[in-house]
Amino acid sequence: MGIQLPFRLTLASGSHGRRYLLERAGYAFDVKPSNVPEPTEAVNGNIREYVMHVAWTKAAAIGPTVPDGIVLAADSVGWIDGHVIGKPEDEADARRILQTLSGRVHELWTGVCLWRASDSWQLQWQEVSHVRMKELASAEIDAYLKTRKWEGCSGAYAIQEDGDPYLTVVEGSVTNVIGLPMESLARAFEYLSK
Repeated sequence: MGIQLPFRLTLASGSHGRRYLLERAGYAFDVKPSNVPEPTEAVNGNIREYVMHVAWTKAAAIGPTVPDGIVLAADSVGWIDGHVIGKPEDEADARRILQTLSGRVHELWTGVCLWRASDSWQLQWQEVSHVRMKELASAEIDAYLKTRKWEGCSGAYAIQEDGDPYLTVVEGSVTNVIGLPMESLARAFEYLSK
């Protein structure tokens, strides 16, 4: 039996990771991807504003089309050396990203926006996790690229929750790295359910 929310939930995302996390937690929800283009750089180097803006833009694209309930939108990106690490354009871009992250700690930021359809009331927050990628040899990068697990993933990786051979969350939430900070989301749902 799932978790019963006192409102209808619509996920404004096609992300497999976000669907997985919500399903595993037992939430019932509809899926309506926003298909909003995402910028490649943060204005004035402000990553918090970047993820907040993109999540809000996704929610705003879907909010008016949902007659009741809550729209959930999120955006997750890596951040290192003052630059956004988004989804790789192709295999060569994925290789470049993995080479940049190899042997280093980077930040993974997620912006979340909950949008109540009936009155456009919104709740937004941002969360950061610090992720260490082990130093990868060229052969390890080649092998990882062949798995195609990097496709559609910010940072060119999809973290495994238990025993990831390449990635360690040194600070913050693993679910945030997957794409949705479930701990803070549960608190937000509790607030909205009062």
